[in-house]
Amino acid sequence: MSIPNSETNNGVPYTQLPESDNDSGNTPARCRRPNKSTFMILTGLVAFLLFFVAVKYGNNDDSDDVNPGPVPPEETVCNMLGSNLLPLTTMRTLTRGVAEGVSAKSRGHFLGARPFPWTQKMLAWQRTSFHFQPKKNWMNDPNGPLYYKGWYHLFYQYNPEAAVWGNIVWGHAVSRDLIHWQHLPVAMEADQWYDINGVWTGSATFLPNGDLIMLYTGSTNKSVQVQNLAYPADPSDPQLRKWIKYEGNPVLIPPPGIGLKDFRDPTTAWTTPEGKWRITIGSKINKTGISLVYETIDFKNFELLKGVLHGVPGTGMWECVDFYPVSKIVENGLDTSENGPAVKHVLKSSLDDDRNDYYALGTYDAGAGKWVPDNPIIDVGIGLRYDYGNFYASKTFYDKEKKRRVLWAWIKETDSEAADLCRGWASLQSIPRTIKYDKKTGSNIITWPVAEVENLRSNNNEFNKVVVKPGSIVPLEVGSATQLDIMAEFEVDQNVLKKVDGSNATYDCIKSGGSAERGALGPFGLLVLTDNSLSEQTPIYFYIAKDLTGNFNTFFCNDLTRSSEATDVRKLIYGSTVPVLLGEKLSLRTLVDHSIVESFAQNGRTAITSRVYPTKAIYENAKIYLFNNATDISVTATIKIWQMNSANIKSN
Repeated sequence: MSIPNSETNNGVPYTQLPESDNDSGNTPARCRRPNKSTFMILTGLVAFLLFFVAVKYGNNDDSDDVNPGPVPPEETVCNMLGSNLLPLTTMRTLTRGVAEGVSAKSRGHFLGARPFPWTQKMLAWQRTSFHFQPKKNWMNDPNGPLYYKGWYHLFYQYNPEAAVWGNIVWGHAVSRDLIHWQHLPVAMEADQWYDINGVWTGSATFLPNGDLIMLYTGSTNKSVQVQNLAYPADPSDPQLRKWIKYEGNPVLIPPPGIGLKDFRDPTTAWTTPEGKWRITIGSKINKTGISLVYETIDFKNFELLKGVLHGVPGTGMWECVDFYPVSKIVENGLDTSENGPAVKHVLKSSLDDDRNDYYALGTYDAGAGKWVPDNPIIDVGIGLRYDYGNFYASKTFYDKEKKRRVLWAWIKETDSEAADLCRGWASLQSIPRTIKYDKKTGSNIITWPVAEVENLRSNNNEFNKVVVKPGSIVPLEVGSATQLDIMAEFEVDQNVLKKVDGSNATYDCIKSGGSAERGALGPFGLLVLTDNSLSEQTPIYFYIAKDLTGNFNTFFCNDLTRSSEATDVRKLIYGSTVPVLLGEKLSLRTLVDHSIVESFAQNGRTAITSRVYPTKAIYENAKIYLFNNATDISVTATIKIWQMNSANIKSN
């Protein structure tokens, strides 16, 4: 569960909470906020006005199709939040802080900022067509994804009441193929003293007899983070519509020395050589991020092992920890309990401090209960990331049906909170990705969209050996470019590379001048979600840097600084290096789905996900181009582009 800026109570032992919500007048924490009446009146007024707009202009909730339909009218629907009716000081009361368990979504000048005058046409375009999202309201972390009796299950953090964080329950959807989904009723409500302030992130474990259990974090009536056990009410139901919470919950409370709000997100369990089960839970001690390890036989009684699975100083709170094996030999994914000499273990943490997902490869000693990184220089939180863009609170599961490990992640909004309220929904899930060990480099994993997404492809366009000269832009005529799957290869003349002089200058995607900064060997790549005038453009590109000794480093970047003319949108530059081996062409795959762009370099060694909110480059005005801003090289590009059909996402 991603909860920014949580308070710490290091060294304070946890006292057992009452078994009833009615004990001694201990009302749930969410009902004990200062100035409640004033807050409720103001937020109620805003909610009523937003609901009125949503009903008048929004999507039709009676339809199973949640994708944008005909182009809506141009009326401005968001400017009322900047009117005299609700001054900006009132807007700030809508944000949440530490007392509520989460910091404000909007920071800096976006906090209470007057929103851009979005029209319904613009807002409707932002809804995706083949990424999973609820029909309305707020969504964040994926929970306990699994495959059960012919169905893939996605549980997720969900606010059924508004497009902002709060009132968190477990949303639930099922799919036969990870692409087309059917929404189901809420799986677990926040209805017990041990989870009344939120049914937060959890993980599923299958027992040897086929039984399924779920461990999840609950935020109690005292806003303490505890771990709880749940199981299907009817194991014969393949859609797992109803869940029972164990009557002895919570099964784990914060141990001495751990902050009461620094104990969350249990992993899928794995077995020990002795036949016991282990889980790990994220936490911190001062500024050292750690993963605690517990052992159990029945998932009701747990023993805390001495020490930690691993910890890294300076990384802060570890949340949404994940721990799983990858094979060094076979292509298949592995069950979470696999171990041995042909196996590496991935330890991943979502860092609460910087909101990114980091991982490292290492070796797991089952006897000692410890994990050691292969390379401490790129340890968890200071080295590799799953994705160098907008990608957080991820969770994997082992798909026993297709013998693969599948990765999900929460893709948050990067616009203003006011715009989210106008739109009526916030956040997406990434396209599910497979995870494999990169046998060629031996130093990283590869993430790649699941094969099923290719079933949405239609209307292929191919552009072979297109020469893009220095300083030029080449349009690619494919019609509307808002739902695309793009595969591209770029060739650079090796003789030219050798002749170009090296430099002692350093390069960094984030600190650079973006795609407009010209170097001898880059940048070059694609412009997606770009209008005809190029006033709005989203470049995805490579940049090759050559040092004075003749060594090359290749960077993969995504520049959002000119992606939108809206003023209430974060427009960052994302990126990192990408390993390119001798003889390899530069390769790029990009999935464009309205307001989300997911890109993968070198078959998935480096990935970047971004949210894009153009005001002009939408519908038929969204175009795609090749570009080359290098000064000394021409680039030859070969590209395949498919239009993507919409996924079928149905209501209950």
